[in-house]
Amino acid sequence: MVITYSIAHFIIDFACAIMLFSMLLGTETWYLCVLIYNFCAFAMQMPLGLIADKWNRNAIFACIGCMLVALSFGFIAIPMIAAIVAGIGNGMFHVGGGIDVLNMSHRKSSALGVFVSPGAFGIYFGRLLGKQHQISLLLILAVLLLITMFILITQYHFKKSFLSDNSPLSFQVNYSNGILLAVVCLFLVVCLRSYVGMLLNFTWKAQWQWAVILTCGVVFGKCSGGFVSDKFGAIKASAFSLGIASLLFLFAQNPIIGILGVFLFNMTMPITLWAIARILPGAKGFTFGLLTFGLFLGFIPVYLGLPPLFTSNISFAVASLLSLLLLFFGLKKGGNYQVI
Repeated sequence: MVITYSIAHFIIDFACAIMLFSMLLGTETWYLCVLIYNFCAFAMQMPLGLIADKWNRNAIFACIGCMLVALSFGFIAIPMIAAIVAGIGNGMFHVGGGIDVLNMSHRKSSALGVFVSPGAFGIYFGRLLGKQHQISLLLILAVLLLITMFILITQYHFKKSFLSDNSPLSFQVNYSNGILLAVVCLFLVVCLRSYVGMLLNFTWKAQWQWAVILTCGVVFGKCSGGFVSDKFGAIKASAFSLGIASLLFLFAQNPIIGILGVFLFNMTMPITLWAIARILPGAKGFTFGLLTFGLFLGFIPVYLGLPPLFTSNISFAVASLLSLLLLFFGLKKGGNYQVI
């Protein structure tokens, strides 16, 4: 199921990127469509997550998302409707697949890293091919239909049912020992990572070869973060990745060093998702959506063209260290000292 969801993650993000950068790019409302799509795809995952937590049919929830993404191509003549439908579909898939992967992961985070990582490939290649108009719409729709069927078949093959293993929806935790502050810290880590990721702009990125390798760095960084955390513990993995990344960002004008820095900077993504789900195990979908809301908030200042807070290699290094401090406190207060 993890492999199936990971492949589907690539396909969903690829299809949505095609929608934005091939079908909607150039329309009068494109700039607004980008905002609406990102709001529906990321900010809406909190309420969608609550619904998925309660409904307890994650695979079906994810597949409805896949079908909504396919349906969105039928609204191309009304760009904002297309953006809304695609965004909600994207959010539903991420929530449904994310909860299932979290349920399968138990006390591990490696599967979560595998699941979240292919999305960067989907966005990059979808944007690239979308701008070149080199992909068939019928092919996209056919692949979306096939992956939807494959998710349902795989789910039923292993479970003999479409019911999931969600814990009863609950927010019952001991809030007196700093847990709430831990959630805030983990949320701020994601906001900061999203914001810095939007600002990272190296001169060597203009060469397509380095741009592709940089995307690989993002993907494999997210993927490997879960494995490193499982092996050495969440705090040690975070200290290593963000601490070394802060040093490498100082010399990021060199493409190899810069890509290694981005690789390490992204390793903590599955760790934050895993940690917050451990804090609120009865609301995994909501916590997943809470952190994707952080992604949306990190996107907003750049989208609005506000003056950037981080502009130099030194400032990126400082941002990495600040992320480490927030994550360290969130993991400590959340009680996630070591993955067992």
